[in-house]
Amino acid sequence: MSLQPWPTKFWPEGVPREIQGYEKPLFSFLDESARKYPDQVYTIFNGATRTYRKVKDTADRIANFLISRGLKKGDRVAIFLPNIPQYPEIYFGILKAGGVCVTCNPLYTASELNLQLKDSGARAVFCMDHQEFYPIAAQAVKNTSVDTVVVCNVKSYLPPLLGFIGGLLGKLPKAKSHEPGHIMFDDAVKSAKSGDPGVKIDPMKDLALIIYTGGTTGVPKGASLTHSNFVFDVMAVHTWMRIPHEKGGKPEQLREGGYHNFLGVLPWYHSFGMTMVMLWAAHTASKLVCIPNPRDGNPPFTVVLEAVQKYKTTIMCAVPTIFIAFTNHPLLKNYDLSSIMGCGSGGAPLPVEAAKQFEDKTGAIIFEGYGLSETAPLATANPSDTTTRKFGSVGFPIPGTDVKIVDIDTGLTVLPQGEDGEIAISGPQVMVGYWEKPVENEAVFRDIDGRRYFLTGDIGHIDDDGYILITDRKKDMILVGGFNCYPREVEEVLFQHPKIALAAVVGVPDPRSGESVKAFIQLKPGETATVDEVMEFCKERLAGYKRPRAIEFREALPVSQVGKVLRRVLRDEELKKSG
Repeated sequence: MSLQPWPTKFWPEGVPREIQGYEKPLFSFLDESARKYPDQVYTIFNGATRTYRKVKDTADRIANFLISRGLKKGDRVAIFLPNIPQYPEIYFGILKAGGVCVTCNPLYTASELNLQLKDSGARAVFCMDHQEFYPIAAQAVKNTSVDTVVVCNVKSYLPPLLGFIGGLLGKLPKAKSHEPGHIMFDDAVKSAKSGDPGVKIDPMKDLALIIYTGGTTGVPKGASLTHSNFVFDVMAVHTWMRIPHEKGGKPEQLREGGYHNFLGVLPWYHSFGMTMVMLWAAHTASKLVCIPNPRDGNPPFTVVLEAVQKYKTTIMCAVPTIFIAFTNHPLLKNYDLSSIMGCGSGGAPLPVEAAKQFEDKTGAIIFEGYGLSETAPLATANPSDTTTRKFGSVGFPIPGTDVKIVDIDTGLTVLPQGEDGEIAISGPQVMVGYWEKPVENEAVFRDIDGRRYFLTGDIGHIDDDGYILITDRKKDMILVGGFNCYPREVEEVLFQHPKIALAAVVGVPDPRSGESVKAFIQLKPGETATVDEVMEFCKERLAGYKRPRAIEFREALPVSQVGKVLRRVLRDEELKKSG
């Protein structure tokens, strides 16, 4: 069924409503770039580089190694690694073997990782030879179906002198010992056959990824996505996003063959970093700077500024907290950031003031998008033309994608333009379903007008110009005396305060109104503020029921590995206080 034109006069010129040609294996991005640009650099890590030819050869060998260990098509393989250069080699190698990548947060505890290994039924795990990471993996694989553990050491991927000095100074702290039978990555690669293993893939049916979306909030839910889910999303991103390659030039699609340099600041285990950085770079034969921990440096995030300046990165995709950290970095003026051509923001709503401050201080342009792990992840994005970009919105559905606003109770009634409801997404990037979770799948999918839609749990509306605006998460809405209060609306006001760096708003029990608003605030470095000062600021800008009744200043707000402020943690703290 063909998509109708989106109801807007601001749809970008030359961008089709639908795209074709995404019915191919996900690893075809690597294979095609290695064929066309074999000597072009793919990964950069502390100055050491790996070409597309070399990455493909290693991925082929990893695939053959896994097959020699008994891996069958459809078997799951976990990746428990930060952003190191082996990551894309392992990722594509698993896919070439016909396996399914289970990407795991490298900051998980042994019990959290164990839960995902058991739920997915993973046969193998790739982990890091590091005194913090390896013991967690070694403990987590116990009492699971894992029969192969491969241990990666970044030292062999560094220039010889740097690797020697790093080991000598203890900057590359290896695990003290390894469990019997665990295999070193370099040994696995050397022992394996070269050449493509030739496993036949049905891109529309065969799973490529299981990405967990709820592992820290209870029973984990693994979003199961096919090869074509991700191929489509990368191609749609590439079709939609256009940037001027010269000052004052006309926006165009990203140029191929090493023209661009992606900043690997987002974790690749997360769908945002995976699609918008690692895979988009592979699709365009671009360079990819590996940053295992963006918070490194003194002050924190200095490593990111250094990477932009040293490698002249052109594309930066990040979450709001990273853009805010950039803007407030005390050494920002010491670095040349002029190479950045385009920035993508997602993972959480980007405060309007934060976007404006970043652009004012760096000269770069941010385009905000929206999606979820269940949609591989991008589903909507603002136009690349700054004259039609709308701050505070997440733009239009990307090519091939449809969005409807439906009633919150049943998800079956499509609401009129301008009315708040639950955001529902349909498109080739929408997941097959949650891994072995039939009850949850029944709850989140709806058939509307002959198309299959995923209920996102996000509340929003489509404005008169056709732009999609997210009001908040359905579960985060605060009910104050019968009035709906959305945390993001209050946070947007708080971000306008010149002394506030981060803010998070939650609902807390209130004997009179059922719930009331509490704000947690992190001030900018060197700033001081009082509760009364912030209260007065809000009084001028918010209706009475939306104003915080309590304000708490924090040195730092809790954030996830991806950089989202964790309202849930703050809400749980308040619930414990109230008994």
